[in-house]
Amino acid sequence: MADRVLRGSRLGAVSYETDRDHDLAPRRMAKYRCENGEVFDIPFADDAEIPGTWMCRNGLEGTLIEGTAPEAKKVKPPRTHWDMLLERRSTEELDELLKERLDLIKAKRRGA
Repeated sequence: MADRVLRGSRLGAVSYETDRDHDLAPRRMAKYRCENGEVFDIPFADDAEIPGTWMCRNGLEGTLIEGTAPEAKKVKPPRTHWDMLLERRSTEELDELLKERLDLIKAKRRGA
């Protein structure tokens, strides 16, 4: 019984439905060109927003040839710790705090 092999189809792994009588969603092709000159097409849904750049199979980034690329979104510059600190305190307050901390450190050194 252990040597028998079950033959047949794998349940759920293969679809037996055909695509003959089905209409595909409307699509449009976008052409991109890499820096090395390679041109490639990517299909998009008709109502999708087409990106200005797309990664090619060769690993290079391709730029949109036809059509208008969407405008780049405005990005806020990253806030640094210093920027956030200046939102809470003025430079004069920071100088005063620095003096106090330095005085504390000097007092500890003298006492130790």
